[in-house]
Amino acid sequence: MPYIPHTEADISAMLDAIGVDSVESLFDEIPKSLLETSFDKIEPGKGEMYVMQEMEQRADQDSGQLCFIGAGAYEHYIPAAVWDIVGRGEWMTAYTPYQAEASQGTLQLIYEYQSMMCGLTGMDVSNASLYDGGSALAEALLMAVRVHRKSRSKKIIVPALIHPYYRSVCKNIVTNQGIELIELPIAESGTIEMSQLAPYEGEDITAIVIPLPNFLGGLDDVHQLTDWAHNNKQLVIAVVNPIAMAMLTPPGEWGEKGADIVVGEGQPLGVPLASGGPYFGFMACKQAYVRQMPGRIIGRTVDKEGRTGFALTLQAREQHIRRSKATSNICTNQGLAVTAATIYMSLLGPNGLLRVAESCRAKMNKLQQLLQTVEGVTLLQNRGHFHEFVFETPLSAEHLLEKMAAKGIQAGVALSQFYGVYELTEHNKLYSSLDRALLVCVTETKTEAQLQHYVDTLKEVLHDS
Repeated sequence: MPYIPHTEADISAMLDAIGVDSVESLFDEIPKSLLETSFDKIEPGKGEMYVMQEMEQRADQDSGQLCFIGAGAYEHYIPAAVWDIVGRGEWMTAYTPYQAEASQGTLQLIYEYQSMMCGLTGMDVSNASLYDGGSALAEALLMAVRVHRKSRSKKIIVPALIHPYYRSVCKNIVTNQGIELIELPIAESGTIEMSQLAPYEGEDITAIVIPLPNFLGGLDDVHQLTDWAHNNKQLVIAVVNPIAMAMLTPPGEWGEKGADIVVGEGQPLGVPLASGGPYFGFMACKQAYVRQMPGRIIGRTVDKEGRTGFALTLQAREQHIRRSKATSNICTNQGLAVTAATIYMSLLGPNGLLRVAESCRAKMNKLQQLLQTVEGVTLLQNRGHFHEFVFETPLSAEHLLEKMAAKGIQAGVALSQFYGVYELTEHNKLYSSLDRALLVCVTETKTEAQLQHYVDTLKEVLHDS
């Protein structure tokens, strides 16, 4: 039975009271193209035993496979202490500090998290997390329009090198609010080239989104891009990998003035791969823009007796103020995932995070070197990388992935899954080989023996094909 206590008579009485014909009419602002009218793929309710067996079968599909998939979700080693601590009752049941005076532990943890994220990104303030990286970027686009009042265009440059899922989320959220997204296709270098920005020189553009690293693992010249944007009176929205920030220049130090808003996915910070979640988005910004940042901010203070305490300092969301004045309709932070991230960062510290990042980079470079010895393999892009890079073989990427998976290796992701030819510049080396291009990821979890096994298995597959 549905867990809805209202009878048809109750619903009818409420609708009559407010003068509405049906429940559906309460949601008439939602475009019809977004409405789902059929749920044929959802099976009828099953018993507990059936559901457990089904989930065990799905979990077994993940076991025993060597994973080289990244594309926004990364396999890092998580110290056992992280989730042992998170699993304690006082953390596992913590949700959100509605009663601040009774939630000092939760508030302190979020305050520590915010402080760490500011240190990692080089920014002034951080909020208490958002739903995930994609929605965090969408919120940043909306925030940029509110902040940059001198720009009337509501145009934002969003390169195709931003995660395709993030771009999809942004399109769904912001284009219905009159914001135009200008896409830059992928250039041959696998990074944003200044020549691509020349047509927008001097135009009224609200902001530009700059990734580090980008979806292909490439490292853009963020200093040059940031200065170009600010010289053209644009805001800079950075999309960053938090592990990479331990060894790369933080956004707050990009160019002469630094980025204005920073977002990203926090999953690499102690949250395991778990069939799609839960993840959390982080957001930080300059102090001048804090009033336009969605979510909530925790501050540290003292009580009348001089004892340290924590309080909800800023919570400009629709749940607390008038809907028309709210910066966002987000009504939660990802408390449990943020707890894990805070403990993870606390245990590793700055030096530990740096060692993780350096290990990821070194092992990625090692795999690149090994792949160069494989006949038929071509590495694409020449600039520096972090986590990921692209290579091609004579086989289609989909066929290669199937063959490698049959031998126990998740070898990467096919770029054709994410991109069409129209998203590539005309002279891009990927232009004629997109179906054969593979995006592969290496983290600190891979041993040299596993890297060699990857290459040996790839040679075997290519030879047999």
